[in-house]
Amino acid sequence: MPTFKIQTKIGAAMPFVWSQFNEALLRKISPPFPKVNIKRFDGCKEGDLVILEINLLFIRVIWSSKISYSKQDDKQSTFIDEGITVPFGITHWKHEHSIIKIDDSQCYILDFVTYKTSNVFLDMILFPFLWGMIFYRKPFYKKYLTN
Repeated sequence: MPTFKIQTKIGAAMPFVWSQFNEALLRKISPPFPKVNIKRFDGCKEGDLVILEINLLFIRVIWSSKISYSKQDDKQSTFIDEGITVPFGITHWKHEHSIIKIDDSQCYILDFVTYKTSNVFLDMILFPFLWGMIFYRKPFYKKYLTN
């Protein structure tokens, strides 16, 4: 299964950054294309659902995920979303979001993604798109989450 991770250093305390992982942040970090409409956002706790409608000009597709794991302590906050309805031939989607404390005023956001499609060729075609979708968030994380 293809995997990748993207780490972003943030100049803010871990508890503050965790408190900002909400629907408003998801809107801010979504790319301009394809346009994403948030149909449902329950939150980042285990059992919560997130349903997105992706507008690809002439077609709209649904991407829904369930939060399968969520844990917070004084050193790290983590939640995992796993795809329920995933477009583009993706048969498995798992995205682990971790906010890791560096010190009282800094932390890392670590995005770790695992996915699978119906064939290796499609895995390779989608890799740059999926990686880019997460990498795109880095400057927005820094802009909206730094104190």
